[in-house]
Amino acid sequence: MTDTDSSRQTAMGILVSISLCHLLNDMLQILVPSIYPVIAQEFALDFTRVGLITLVHQLMSSVLQPLVGLYNDRHPRPYALVAGMAATLAGVVLLSRAASYPALLAAVALMGLGNSILHPESSRVARMASGGQHGLAQSLFQLGGNFGSALGPLLAVFVVLPLGRGGILWLSGAALVGIVLLFQVARWSTGHAGAPGNRTPDRASRPAVSHPRAVLAVTVLLTLLFSKFFYMASMSNFFTFYLMSKFGIGTEEAQLRLFIFMGAVAAGTIIGGPVGDRIGRKRVIWGSILGVLPFTLLLPHANLWWTGVLTIPIGLILASAFSAIVVYGQELLPNRVGTVAGLMMGFAFGMGGIGASVLGWLADQTGIDVVYHLCSFLPLLGLLTAFLPDIERKRGGEAAQNAAA
Repeated sequence: MTDTDSSRQTAMGILVSISLCHLLNDMLQILVPSIYPVIAQEFALDFTRVGLITLVHQLMSSVLQPLVGLYNDRHPRPYALVAGMAATLAGVVLLSRAASYPALLAAVALMGLGNSILHPESSRVARMASGGQHGLAQSLFQLGGNFGSALGPLLAVFVVLPLGRGGILWLSGAALVGIVLLFQVARWSTGHAGAPGNRTPDRASRPAVSHPRAVLAVTVLLTLLFSKFFYMASMSNFFTFYLMSKFGIGTEEAQLRLFIFMGAVAAGTIIGGPVGDRIGRKRVIWGSILGVLPFTLLLPHANLWWTGVLTIPIGLILASAFSAIVVYGQELLPNRVGTVAGLMMGFAFGMGGIGASVLGWLADQTGIDVVYHLCSFLPLLGLLTAFLPDIERKRGGEAAQNAAA
């Protein structure tokens, strides 16, 4: 076996490990909205207070993630991954034992803190281990998170509903497994940070476009994330309530239908990265954001059976954009890989939190059906993709010139 083969196998092992840890982390994080029907009944919460829980959870993630990413770009701290998972573990334990609404908010704040530390650094490590296939690496990393998110509703059905909220404590073992794996990932990252393949040449580190165009492009990317995650907030936080209110089904069936949607999201995630490596990130972004529009427009008018059917293409298509958006941003600003990951993921969590709070208030004021009618138009913001520069064509032209020289 050659050294190159060994290195590639080691890198794939790291990608699998970081993806698995992302799965474990997000499986625990998604428990927060997955148990909303349980805690709403236990603490007599209205939609507004339910939305506030999500706001605290996701704003704690979103505000800190860009700062963590910026710091790690300048001063890499691989073992911060372990600290992040430990904070999540503390939050899970408190969530299972919280006796008051403020204690619930403290629990989800701790979990959000763990999220904010884990995502930027683990995304940076995934890029280090990519071997140049950045889209594939980002998709594998995001795939773990989305599969973890898909498992959350199942855990709510098979663990929390039978055992009560205290059953969440049994799931803390997942965080312990993650801590062990992240020790190994951090050790690998420490040993490979200075390897030639992980040092970016000065030319490649320069921004792909001028500063004003980069600012415009980042603004467009954040707007696209706004449309995607506001819509995702309506699904992950209130879809079970929507199904139970409109069609009169029980909590278990509603959670299983949410699992189908989250499973489609997980599957869609793995598509966007490799396809973006082949045809370009911008094309994937175009297809994902606008391609989902017909299905979101139909959803509020569908019966129960068609609602279940429509959630599959919505999840598949909508999720395919995220990896492409993150990698596009990292290629736009290649000297700020961790910062871009933190900004994109932090903004995504923030939009999810704000979306949950705003949509929860709107549902209280107008009814849950109105939320889905309004959110169905959000993918129209995908038209702003036209303002993104063709950085892949520019990079390709520069590479050809360098080769000719």
